[in-house]
Amino acid sequence: MKKFKVLGLMSGTSLDGLDLAYCHLWQVNNRWEFSIEKNKDVSYETELKNSLKNAIYLSEKEHGQLHKDYGVWLGNQARNFIEEHHLEVDFIASHGHTSHHRPEDGITFQLGDGQLLANTSGKQVICDFRTKDVSLKGQGAPLVPIGDQLLFSSYDFCLNLGGISNMSFEKDGNRIAFDIGLANMPLNYITQKLGLDYDENGKLAGSGKLDEELLQKLNQLEYYKLPYPKSTGYEWFTEKIVPLIEASNAWENDLLHTFIHHNNEQIAIEVQRHSVKPQNKLFVTGGGALNRFFVDTLRVKLGNTVEVVVPDKTLISYKEALVFALMGVLRVENEINVLSSVTGATQDSCSGEIFFPE
Repeated sequence: MKKFKVLGLMSGTSLDGLDLAYCHLWQVNNRWEFSIEKNKDVSYETELKNSLKNAIYLSEKEHGQLHKDYGVWLGNQARNFIEEHHLEVDFIASHGHTSHHRPEDGITFQLGDGQLLANTSGKQVICDFRTKDVSLKGQGAPLVPIGDQLLFSSYDFCLNLGGISNMSFEKDGNRIAFDIGLANMPLNYITQKLGLDYDENGKLAGSGKLDEELLQKLNQLEYYKLPYPKSTGYEWFTEKIVPLIEASNAWENDLLHTFIHHNNEQIAIEVQRHSVKPQNKLFVTGGGALNRFFVDTLRVKLGNTVEVVVPDKTLISYKEALVFALMGVLRVENEINVLSSVTGATQDSCSGEIFFPE
């Protein structure tokens, strides 16, 4: 039995830091099994966080420099983590940090230069998992559903609450997935106005009141009417959501309360639309799963026909890094790791660029 020892790196749209997950992956009777052996979250210092947040506005030259600098930074974080825990690592699988995502224009870009990451860490690197799918006319997102299919198939729905909410499920023998809409991105935007990184356990949101007018405007956003496959990101948030927040006279607690209700209404709509059984199990991971008010509100919106399963904190926080580790293994094995049924591409693909340290 071959066991792959992989360091998965993930940086999401919520910009809460870099997730490092040292994973073991192996197969038993053609089924993938995993363990997360070590993990760490590295918060971004203010300067780097702002650079990543504003990367979309940089000139081509500045963007290229950030790509290199961030690749070196990732390499240093990986090397420090490996040395600290004396880890045996076959390779690093890095998502990078998405600066541009406009698949309708054939554009997606993940910061974090793979060659410099390999050089700095001293390890083989697999990265850039989205570009190939976009070149095949796919959305390049979401990518996590391959992990849902191969690692978490016992659940009817897999929901990820990162900056954006996305969900995957089986339908007619295919894995279907798409970005539902919002999760932590607007919540973090609002809490930052209060000088907080996030609303711990949703305490502020829980004390707020519903702004019916804002809720109605959010629920009427055009994105929700689009058919899947579909994906969204920071561009949509800044263009469509931020103006609604800034135009509102509501208190921050009321804004947080309203967004959590809105997020969960949209999630519930999609779960109920695609449910084919009287009873379903919904597996919830991502930072939003740590927000008690978010999850409690989700349970209320879904009702008693859906069991909401929240795993242990390690899996909540590091599932995406785990899945990119798996995607790296599939790339090395020349197996499909991006599903056209999810992204809308012309075909499934085996994606990821491989770099060796020089």
